[in-house]
Amino acid sequence: MLRLGILRTIAVTLLALMLVLILVIPLLPFYDPYTQNLGGSLLPMGGRSFDGKFYLLGTDTLGRDMLSRLALAGQVSVMIGLGAVFVSLVIGVALGLIAGYFRGPLESVIMGIADLQLSIPRVLLLIAVAAIIGPSVTMLALLLGLTSWVSYGRVARGMALSLREREFVLSARTQGASATWNIRKHLLPNVMPQMLIVGSYEFGQIIVMEASLSYLGLGVQPPLPSWGMMVSEGQTYLALAPSLVVLPSIALFVLVAGLQFLSQAFTSENEVVGAPERSKP
Repeated sequence: MLRLGILRTIAVTLLALMLVLILVIPLLPFYDPYTQNLGGSLLPMGGRSFDGKFYLLGTDTLGRDMLSRLALAGQVSVMIGLGAVFVSLVIGVALGLIAGYFRGPLESVIMGIADLQLSIPRVLLLIAVAAIIGPSVTMLALLLGLTSWVSYGRVARGMALSLREREFVLSARTQGASATWNIRKHLLPNVMPQMLIVGSYEFGQIIVMEASLSYLGLGVQPPLPSWGMMVSEGQTYLALAPSLVVLPSIALFVLVAGLQFLSQAFTSENEVVGAPERSKP
């Protein structure tokens, strides 16, 4: 229980910091993330431009406010991550439940597709497809979702194999309930809590994938900012202005670490709830 409490505290703290950056900062009267001020380019944290404007986290090579750009880039990453998680969740859960409930040739086909996708390195697949289709926020979320469904599918299939033999499912089947009704009423509600654990972990992985593609120029495109793109643009000026690389890297680390600690907290809580009671002496 102590470990669970520590994990929850760390997760809440890190994610709260990101919520402040992504949701609260854009509401404050700071500078527009797109406005350029060439007279105040590459300002350090807490610097002022020649016209007297104060920049809490400095400016980039075009004199744009780093704080507002970090906030906007976080919003873009979270939107892409949520879209990708939704797509992968729907596909993975649907295919996993179908494979686990019906078994037979249908299960072999679905899991064969999953094994084939796992045999191809996801990063190389994403780079190849993104290079062919072209960069786009919508396509990026869809592409990340289509390549992330296997984790959901395998977990959903494993749980469906167990649930299909439970008394309440067998009873409904003997009373004439259809397979669709059984999956929707009995299997899906029991599977979704576990999907929350998988989703919190995959969310962080998708954020990293998006940043990697944007770093390579295959993800988010200007004028929209992305943490990966900000790192790519700032590495040329690393010796002169290290904050251009350090700040987006820290933001990416805090968000992903918070999601990973949240996933670990969900896993630990699930283990505690599902643990058998000890027999009394």
